[in-house]
Amino acid sequence: MKKVLQTLTLAIVTLASSAVVLAEVDESPIDIEVVRAFPNLRIRRPVVLTNAGDQSNRLFIVTQQGVIHVIPNHQEVKETQTFLDIEDQVVYDDRKNEEGLLGLTFHPNYEENGYFYVYYTTKDAPQTSVVSRFSVSKNNPNRADPDSEFELMRVSQPFWNHNGGTVEFGPDGYLYIVLGDGGKANDTLMNGQNVQTLLGSILRVDVDGTSKNRRYRIPADNPFANAGGLARPEIWAYGLRNVWRLAFDRETGLLWAGDVGQDIWEEINIIQPGGNYGWNLREGKHKFGPAGSEARSDLIDPIWEYHHDIGKSITGGEVYRGKQVPSLTGYYLYADYVSGKFWALKYNPRTEQVEENRSLTSNSVKPVMTFGVDEAGEVYCSDAFGMIYRFQTTR
Repeated sequence: MKKVLQTLTLAIVTLASSAVVLAEVDESPIDIEVVRAFPNLRIRRPVVLTNAGDQSNRLFIVTQQGVIHVIPNHQEVKETQTFLDIEDQVVYDDRKNEEGLLGLTFHPNYEENGYFYVYYTTKDAPQTSVVSRFSVSKNNPNRADPDSEFELMRVSQPFWNHNGGTVEFGPDGYLYIVLGDGGKANDTLMNGQNVQTLLGSILRVDVDGTSKNRRYRIPADNPFANAGGLARPEIWAYGLRNVWRLAFDRETGLLWAGDVGQDIWEEINIIQPGGNYGWNLREGKHKFGPAGSEARSDLIDPIWEYHHDIGKSITGGEVYRGKQVPSLTGYYLYADYVSGKFWALKYNPRTEQVEENRSLTSNSVKPVMTFGVDEAGEVYCSDAFGMIYRFQTTR
């Protein structure tokens, strides 16, 4: 009886502690609204918003169908220029709308080498994702050389959905690549928990060289670099369902991921090297399915989750490091694709606790496709109807 009472007391204390932590999270609305950034522009299905980091203050906008647009970063802009058009190489179908041109990022030394990297679903093989390097034109900084493609890798996908697609350079100079679990429902192929496949993972590769069997190198400190065939050496983290999107905080270097849920929970993760984020054993902080797992020390829970009563598909965001809205500094801005709701989340890396998750006073964008940043750290987002938005203090 004494042991039972001790166990019960411990459970009550644990529940009370959890309640205190939850009570300390500020979830009050924040006086920030979403407004059109470029009122005169409308672009087909913009899925990537980014910059070249070359002091030009240009924005690059990717359409899922296969075109990269470039614009000067001012509100009055009325037209785009076509930076690259590979639509004839890219698979896109409105009925299978998780394929397409899904990723774009620029080499850290883009000003010197002119390299940029894309992720797309190719037409030359069934259900296949390609990561390639292209070069800018030697004669026009607003045009890429369409004949310069150098393919780094291709990955066969068992189904058309859950392709991930983010490509992003980290502060370490390595390229991070997001691959979903391969698609369908429940991850029936168990790709999320299989480190011998690239699916369901975030990869990390060195694109500044090649190795004997690869068009890139494996960084020596990758978690599975010396696994001897027991795991793919490209893997940086795994156990992920369909990260949409991945982003580095330019000040702290933390790697943020919004992982789209299936049945009940959407989640936000801070990605750690070698981390197993639990899919398909867990969804959010919860056991998933009859064969799932309760909490385990080797499975990393998200820092935040929300129920499908609130939204049903997270659109991962960016940490605000701009100057125009000082009250947002350090907040991770994210949204839900289905509900159109926006939040600003404040995370303390020292305590590893979320301190605030505050809804924006303007929640009028639906569906929210993606987030991105310009050179100054200002955050933008887009909707499926081709409009680009920015954030400002509520007037």
